Amino acid sequence: MPPASVAADGIPRDPRFGAVEAFRDPVAASEAGVAWDRILFYWSELQPNGPDDWNGYHVPDDWLQLAMQDGREVVGLLKHTPAWATDGTPGCGEPRGLDLPVDDPNNLWAAFVRRVVSIYGDRVHRWVIWNEPDIDSQTYGNEWCGAMASYYRLLKVAYLAAHEVDPDAQIHLAGLTFWHDRDYLDRFLAHAMQDPTAAEHGVYFDVVTLHIYFQTESVPFIINETRAALRAHGLQKPIWVNETNASPDSDPAWPLERPRWRVSLEEQSSFLLQSFALALSGGAERVAVYKLKDEGLPPGGEPFGLLRPDGSRRPAFDAYGLITSHYAGTNRASEDRHPLYEIVTLERDAATTRVLWARTGADVSVSLPALAPTARLIAQTGDEQSIEAQGGSYSLTLPGARCADEYLGCIIGGPTVLLVEEGVQPADGIPAGSAVITGTVPVTATDGISETTAISPTAEAMPSPTPSPTALPTETPTPTPTATSTATPVPTPTPTATATPSPMPSATPTPTLLPPTPTVTATPEAIWPLGPSTTAGAILLASAVASVLAIALWWGRSKRG
Repeated sequence: MPPASVAADGIPRDPRFGAVEAFRDPVAASEAGVAWDRILFYWSELQPNGPDDWNGYHVPDDWLQLAMQDGREVVGLLKHTPAWATDGTPGCGEPRGLDLPVDDPNNLWAAFVRRVVSIYGDRVHRWVIWNEPDIDSQTYGNEWCGAMASYYRLLKVAYLAAHEVDPDAQIHLAGLTFWHDRDYLDRFLAHAMQDPTAAEHGVYFDVVTLHIYFQTESVPFIINETRAALRAHGLQKPIWVNETNASPDSDPAWPLERPRWRVSLEEQSSFLLQSFALALSGGAERVAVYKLKDEGLPPGGEPFGLLRPDGSRRPAFDAYGLITSHYAGTNRASEDRHPLYEIVTLERDAATTRVLWARTGADVSVSLPALAPTARLIAQTGDEQSIEAQGGSYSLTLPGARCADEYLGCIIGGPTVLLVEEGVQPADGIPAGSAVITGTVPVTATDGISETTAISPTAEAMPSPTPSPTALPTETPTPTPTATSTATPVPTPTPTATATPSPMPSATPTPTLLPPTPTVTATPEAIWPLGPSTTAGAILLASAVASVLAIALWWGRSKRG
């Protein structure tokens, strides 16, 4: 695990948790505990008119300076071919001269990478090379129009050119969507391994990058599929989830009409808490929300931001603060999945956080073995109460999920609950996260998926940010989960972004040893609450895949709004 970032106030942050375009509101980013940022470096904006041009206003030094002052690492994303540099389509076209030697001045891509790393390499050491090349060139929203072999060449040239300038540069594979082309990574690696020079350079990349949206349980499934593809080619690489979120379509302050993926403001908060926990238990090295703020979002554009365009905060902003506070310092994470509920246990340096949610539309009563005499029970709204163990356990009621998707039902679990126990270790003989369900479905040893991932020690937990008292239009708050305790609930109290000097469309390190392999192989059940175990389930699976393809056009357009 990389060293912890340190904020301006001296409080260490867990380096795993990031937010795309955190520079849009550095004050909010600091308050939320964002430890790393991803910034777009558009080639077409940095060199709009030719190879001798340079538009430094595209990525101002102020953005990087503010990030450094607040302890946020910056990850750069290089993409978007200028019209003068390609014989293909501007933006997605293959750069001219890509097949020439890296030191040939007519290899325009190599020259650009050397220059951008020369200018920013003292502050940026991680570079993502392009974005979502697994979206076919015939699909609206694609960003790479070249062949897969050409993308490998693009990656290789970037790796070699960047290392000429910065030997410590870390090169990240472009973010992959997975669902647009499930076999893309496997085919890409098969092609790369045919290059006799690939092995000595780590196949010319240091980190695999994933983009995962809308369905909570697709997070561990996609991570496991990615790791399997790497291992099939004898590789071990860190996996980052650079983009994850479920944008709301029912924010009264930002109305949106879309054909599928119905998500409430409450569900956006649930998704973040669930997806970040599952990413940790799946062994992801880092995770980032897409994105901090909806800057320049046109009316009807898809609102992914924790902050609205006017800077007001969606409930997901506070949920993100719970992540950076109560997931920080995790050194071991485990997932325990049952038919009606899910639990992820995060064993931290000074505490254990158990993250729980219902998987179906029904409320679920769950009894958990106590690891300490008392615990903090925290709702996803931040409302908190202290509870006492009764007979060596805690009894909770998890609210049911909304299950509003027309085809898939419960794409996001119910309101998320955090059970935080401090200053203790799991009791001998009691697996952390074990739970006894008291609902209507019997529980046996085969009911769930249990897997554990060891994670390198990292920073201590960052104290919870204090939300501003500004009243915002939100949905009705989720009530604090019911606990069988006599404790009284203790409620938690509920700057200006730098303007972009030039047009900048919105998008999406040292490698560590791969965490231990989960002992359970993911199945399609990892995506749907009850799994396609019957003919009806198989039909559901097929309709889901068709659904993903049907909305690809819409999603590709709106996500970049």
